[in-house]
Amino acid sequence: MPSKPTNTRQHHPAVLAIEAQRAANLQLRIADWITAFAGSMRFVYVHVVLFAVWMLFIEKNPWPTLTLVVSLEAIFLSTFVMIGQNRQSAFQQAKADHDFNESELELKTNTQLTREIHALTTELHRRVVQEGTA
Repeated sequence: MPSKPTNTRQHHPAVLAIEAQRAANLQLRIADWITAFAGSMRFVYVHVVLFAVWMLFIEKNPWPTLTLVVSLEAIFLSTFVMIGQNRQSAFQQAKADHDFNESELELKTNTQLTREIHALTTELHRRVVQEGTA
């Protein structure tokens, strides 16, 4: 019976390191959860319902308490946006550092291989020329 193909997609080492770091820290996990929720349509729907209920049934005047609540929420949400930007920046830096190190290693390997090929080609040429004159 043929087996089902498994998804063996490998992640970048920088991704794995950042995920492990974030999983180990409760505050970062909470920030990730809040950021994920605040960036979803579920967040929008919840707010539409809450604001409609508030405006229609709770406050009849120009909604001073709702204004305060919304302002405080905006302050906190902007903080979570900045946390997300800092996280993305740290990830991009870690990925760039890893990619740079890998590129440097590959360059050194290619340079060494090129030197070895040159040495072999030179030796082969020397032997062919010697046999031709002998």
